[in-house]
Amino acid sequence: MTPHISAKPSEIAKVVLMPGDPLRAKAIAEKYLTNYKLVNEIRNMYIYTGTYHNKLVTIAGSGMGCPSIGIYSYELFKFYDVDYIIRIGSAGSYKAEIKLYDIFNVDAAFGESNYAKIAANIDSNLISASKNLFNKIEEVAMMKGIKTHTGIAHAADVFYRYDNSLSFTQNNNLDVVEMESYALFANAHVTKKEAATLLTISDNLVTKETASAIERQNNFMVMVELALATIEQLIK
Repeated sequence: MTPHISAKPSEIAKVVLMPGDPLRAKAIAEKYLTNYKLVNEIRNMYIYTGTYHNKLVTIAGSGMGCPSIGIYSYELFKFYDVDYIIRIGSAGSYKAEIKLYDIFNVDAAFGESNYAKIAANIDSNLISASKNLFNKIEEVAMMKGIKTHTGIAHAADVFYRYDNSLSFTQNNNLDVVEMESYALFANAHVTKKEAATLLTISDNLVTKETASAIERQNNFMVMVELALATIEQLIK
């Protein structure tokens, strides 16, 4: 147990999928897992563990932003001895060609904070996903005929920015925007574990297309199924 997770060590699997929304964690567990159990509800940050095709899997909400996922992912890696975390979330696209509902496998995360320096002694704004896990996702996607985009995710600290122009993103070669991967990747690095991020595009900041909450729920399942299929390959 930790200050934020009440699960027993035996109640957390070696592989964790982390959506931001704890209610999405609940929906994924109900749809895909058998014999699942709610193992944490401190602060309503729901964590479920169950089986998927006879593989033990944990689905854990992360909350929004680097500080929130930073706490939960670090505790899972460090104190629950989790080997792999795959973040599954939504993103805004900075490129017209990365369209609504496309799937984006994050190669590296660009952060605007000192999180990586303070938490992992990494003095860089750019941190790569774990190559083994990134490559495994690409391999499974190809096998299943799922198209993915890859590139750099902007792990923004501010949702409502004062300057909404795309000049910052263009100057830094950023492809999509979300809010968590920079901290997740830093924690994987410092704990010597593996992390990756899969994102479904929910908004395009160039074309101004956007998905409704219901559309997001229904169209995110391809990403979830890709993550689960990857888990099947990781756990033999």
